[in-house]
Amino acid sequence: MAAKLGEGGMGKVFLASSPSRRLVAVKVIRSELVGDPHWRERFRREVASAQSVSGFYTAPVVDADPDAANPWLATQYINGVSLSAAVAERGPLPEQAACRLGAGLAEALIAIHRAGIVHRDLKPSNVLLAADGPRVIDFGIARPLDAVPLSRSQILGTPAYMSPEQALGEGITPQSDVFSLGATLVYAAVGAAPFGADRKVRGRIVYGEPDLSGLPAPMRGLVTRCLSKEAVDRPSPDQVLTALSTLLDAHYGEEWLPTDVASLIGENQETVTQVTAVLPSP
Repeated sequence: MAAKLGEGGMGKVFLASSPSRRLVAVKVIRSELVGDPHWRERFRREVASAQSVSGFYTAPVVDADPDAANPWLATQYINGVSLSAAVAERGPLPEQAACRLGAGLAEALIAIHRAGIVHRDLKPSNVLLAADGPRVIDFGIARPLDAVPLSRSQILGTPAYMSPEQALGEGITPQSDVFSLGATLVYAAVGAAPFGADRKVRGRIVYGEPDLSGLPAPMRGLVTRCLSKEAVDRPSPDQVLTALSTLLDAHYGEEWLPTDVASLIGENQETVTQVTAVLPSP
């Protein structure tokens, strides 16, 4: 292991190198959870979900061992910064970058849903911005499409970005991820979640209206539909992709991120280069 990349409720993620010197991101369960069968089973589901998804806008699984004494999951290392960090440090993305982001996330959801999975935790901190496009990461609470609905006491996810049906503990479909996509796009373009982020956010998601006042006008109609209370009224990821594609300028091959955000990725690469220069041989 070279350096810690991040951590969450289930585990920590480290930068590491494979025997061929390929950079990988390794997630390991927290030591205090290793002996708990519930957490082990949850990690097995995460590994299975991540392994079943393919597509340009996710991080491919390199290897995993959910049954090891210290369970772990290794994915391809993506040189990027989280959407949450980018917006916190550099402010909201300009309209074109936000549209490119949304199109990339829609393509990721198409791949995820094609694998028979609902991500259930699409949010700014689970989106990496890389030079060649966004990536959706962390399948820690993803579930199969045919999974039994969870009770209210079992609700998992980040309240500010979950759909009304998820907040109520009702059945979740791929359209729940579309709601989260809409909320994530608002954060990207405005700098704040559409329903706020305080303790009363679930109530506003279920019964209130989103604040889209700072959203660029061309995106507003689509995002409004993504945030519909009823899942059947939301567009599919394919429809989101089509709608956003019509808003994009045809400048292929150009950097999609503004210079100040791209500089964060460059700074991150410099740090990685320094760390990996002293990595021991595998």
